[in-house]
Amino acid sequence: MGDSDAVRPVTSRRRRATISAGRGASLQPMNGRSAAASHGAVTADDSKPDGWEPAQSKAKNEKKKRRNDPGYRLSCHQLQESLLSSTSGYSNYRGILNWCVVMLVLSNARLFLENLLKYGILVDPIQVISLFVKDPYSWPAACLVIVSNVFILVALYTERQLSMGSFRERVGLLVHCINLSIILCFPAAVVLLVPSMTPVGSAFVLSSYTILFLKLYSYKDVNMWCRELSTVKAKKLARSLSCPSAQHLSGGDRQVCYPGNLTIRDLYYFVFAPTLCYELNFPRSPTIRMSFLLRRLFEMLFFTQLLVGLTQQWMIPIIQSSMKPLEDMDLSRMIERLLRLAVPNHLLWLMFFYWFFHSSMNFTAELLRFGDRQFYKDWWNSETVTYFWQNWNIPVHKWCLRHFYKPLLRRGFSKIASQSAVFFLSAFFHEYLVSVPLRMFRLWAFMGMMAQLPLAWLVGRFLRGNYGNAAVWMSLIIGQPFAVLMYVHDYYVLHYRQETD
Repeated sequence: MGDSDAVRPVTSRRRRATISAGRGASLQPMNGRSAAASHGAVTADDSKPDGWEPAQSKAKNEKKKRRNDPGYRLSCHQLQESLLSSTSGYSNYRGILNWCVVMLVLSNARLFLENLLKYGILVDPIQVISLFVKDPYSWPAACLVIVSNVFILVALYTERQLSMGSFRERVGLLVHCINLSIILCFPAAVVLLVPSMTPVGSAFVLSSYTILFLKLYSYKDVNMWCRELSTVKAKKLARSLSCPSAQHLSGGDRQVCYPGNLTIRDLYYFVFAPTLCYELNFPRSPTIRMSFLLRRLFEMLFFTQLLVGLTQQWMIPIIQSSMKPLEDMDLSRMIERLLRLAVPNHLLWLMFFYWFFHSSMNFTAELLRFGDRQFYKDWWNSETVTYFWQNWNIPVHKWCLRHFYKPLLRRGFSKIASQSAVFFLSAFFHEYLVSVPLRMFRLWAFMGMMAQLPLAWLVGRFLRGNYGNAAVWMSLIIGQPFAVLMYVHDYYVLHYRQETD
């Protein structure tokens, strides 16, 4: 008993020492690897030079010295910059951002009240259905969406024949070109010839077919690259496009190699995935996060109703009041009409951007476990027009870079010529998606996109920093409503001016 009593104080002191030491470090069991790690930490502490002390203790010691210094008590100034100076390094402007939002809401509240008092409540959900369907017994837009499956299957069949050697490369290229040409021409012909097609339904169908065109073009190119690599050396294929290295494997998903990707399931996954560039093995997220999925679904429903309500209550009355020939107005009246249209058009465009590129595409990506969620970058900080077009729509930018811009460079074209060709292609699709649904060809959207080339040169050459960013914002706020105003004017002259005459 005497020996045990003599040992107890030593044991208790050891326990107190262990607990007090554990306050500054994580508690780990003293066995095997943890003991070795702790021994290494002690050795590292012992190896520190004399006079070493942490940064926090240094700061505390400096504060104590200043308090004990009588000169410190008499001074209240030090060398420092104002917060709003660029050299201060201060970057937390969240309060100013909130102030801008509050001022924006208050400034538009007056316009909203005036609109309610003048027009009343114009929101009508049934009218939204009439924008897509003119005749309840005729659904040409839905039929066109269903018919698009034919072009998907033709592309898959062509690639299978090419992989087996049944088609030569030239024959397969010819079939793909015919298929892609029909994808663009067939829905446009239906829109122009079928009177029951509404402008909104036509725009939706043409947008779907344009996306399908870009996807199948990428599908054709990637499979052709796989065949080229397989004919050169099969090992290169396993490390480039078809079979990524082990570090890219995710969650036990089976990796496919060419031609094992030529299946209906693989192609339709790519068709519904929120990307325009095809890969044999897309990055996949491990699971579907239900909370994230429901939040994006709620945002989609909320912004859909908000966009429809603001369009009916705010945008349409302004457009209807603008339906007057330009030759009947002076310059001041034209500028006033443009500025009235600029603010609601820009706000609706920003809401549409968030609804489509963040809520909708993230919802689709989460549902399909699509891993690459970079659908946009910080385009709002753009100091050049080129930076804006490279970062506001990442899926389209990746497609243009991968399947159009770089192939032109490899064929010997200069960078300026290749960039001009990219803007020309974008201008064509902008005009295609506007003129065909409206059944009139005025080239305003085409010229607006081509005007981005000299604008990009001017902003990049003469404006920098905040001035360049302001120029980009001005082009977005003023440029889009100007094009809308010109189309509204031409639509009025084409349809309503003839009736009044």
